[in-house]
Amino acid sequence: MAAIEVDYTVTGSGPPIFMVHGIGGRRSGWNDIIAFLKDDFTCITYDQRGHGTSPVPPVPYSLDELVEDLEALRAKLGIEKAHVIGHSLGGMIAPAYARTYPERVMTLGLLSTAAARTHEDAAKVKGVITAMEEKGIPNILDTLVDRWFTDDFLANNPDLVQARLKEVLDTPAEVFLAVFRVYAATEMAPWLHQITAPSLVLTGEFDGGCNPRLNAIIDSLLPTSELVVLPDLRHSILKEAAEDVASHVKRFIAAHG
Repeated sequence: MAAIEVDYTVTGSGPPIFMVHGIGGRRSGWNDIIAFLKDDFTCITYDQRGHGTSPVPPVPYSLDELVEDLEALRAKLGIEKAHVIGHSLGGMIAPAYARTYPERVMTLGLLSTAAARTHEDAAKVKGVITAMEEKGIPNILDTLVDRWFTDDFLANNPDLVQARLKEVLDTPAEVFLAVFRVYAATEMAPWLHQITAPSLVLTGEFDGGCNPRLNAIIDSLLPTSELVVLPDLRHSILKEAAEDVASHVKRFIAAHG
């Protein structure tokens, strides 16, 4: 289980924050958030293995490998302790990292992620993977877009939506499916009680797969946490509500960091 050297960007100054993107994403997906945080924090973003300009090791990938990639980056940068926030699959990698390396994490942000899935919840996620395997990822994009973006955002920001879809299509299909399988297979509920870092749990009111019901359970399982539900939003909170997300992160770190 060797870590790889991921491609990364460091922006701003102050206490360090690692920002971990989700399936088929890029480190640039955090840019809107960074605009509100870079005056107060050193923001470190990176492309996950197989994504963007990072190396593409052979699939399958595991959650443990994605955790080790983050640890290798921390060690390379010589950072002793940091805040860690993750979105979607990144919101699973971040607490998994804090569980393995508790001495390295000051606070956590679990953004738009899922735990304690019911049998029905799990079947829906696996159904998306099966559909992609059978019909091809490009033919399932409409389903994903409807889950990610609000109707208003889709109508008013076609260029941003297309740019997000291009990220997905530019990710090797086997990589996209490999990380989607990690997301589907990861169940944090049995171990969230082991997390010692204060944790901000944040999701959109109408996020289908990472809904407030599941996030309330995440909040209840973490020893020190706060739940925030952003009204009217779906999954793409980093794009649609960057200022709100950043202000909650900043406020939470000020209270707990």
